[in-house]
Amino acid sequence: MIPDHDAPVETMWAGNYITAKRQGRWEYVSRARGIRAAVIVAIDDGHVLLVDQYRVPLGRRCLELPAGLVGDENADEAPEQAAARELEEETGYRAARIVNCGDFFSSPGMVSESFTLVRASGLMRVGTGGGVDSEDIAVHRVAIGDVATFVAQQRAAGMAIDVKLLLLLGSGILAS
Repeated sequence: MIPDHDAPVETMWAGNYITAKRQGRWEYVSRARGIRAAVIVAIDDGHVLLVDQYRVPLGRRCLELPAGLVGDENADEAPEQAAARELEEETGYRAARIVNCGDFFSSPGMVSESFTLVRASGLMRVGTGGGVDSEDIAVHRVAIGDVATFVAQQRAAGMAIDVKLLLLLGSGILAS
């Protein structure tokens, strides 16, 4: 038997944005066409910007860090450029500084997708945000010290919570 990591990769199905693949005994999903994601930790005067929007796979709204696709319209786009564009589209804030914090993998047992985490600071409100087309994104400016309470309130109200919010909840979870 060939070890999974040496087995050929088979494309089971391919769409515009995702591809289902099999390699050995593993089935997983990857982004199509080399598209990646940028996730933004936007800090503004002791507050963090969060967004929520309806997510079809979950069947409900989800509380998240602002984020967006890198390379879906311009293959040469840098993650920092995409992050700046997405931050303004989703939240209405423009960042004076964007620092690349590295690449991370959200669910490596099922999805090959990575995302580049960036920290945005020096924020200036330049618009209303809300996303483009029919995204219907709600923006939340939450004091960093109140994040755990805010997340708990949103969860109790039935909102899904994106795993990346663990970045903001980590020390509180470890202290419990």
